[in-house]
Amino acid sequence: MTANYSEKIVFIYQSDLPLHCPLPSQEKWNLHPRVYLPLDEDGNAKCPYCGAEYQVKK
Repeated sequence: MTANYSEKIVFIYQSDLPLHCPLPSQEKWNLHPRVYLPLDEDGNAKCPYCGAEYQVKK
């Protein structure tokens, strides 16, 4: 998985759960404290610190 904050939506896989931001693969992995993100019913989440949007790829 490749992700960075310049992407509109960061696609993740079931194997990446539980979801936390920032992800280890992100360039600025230490930008803010690690926060675990709950997914909504559609498999989406948004980080309250940096605004990164995540979506589980189906």
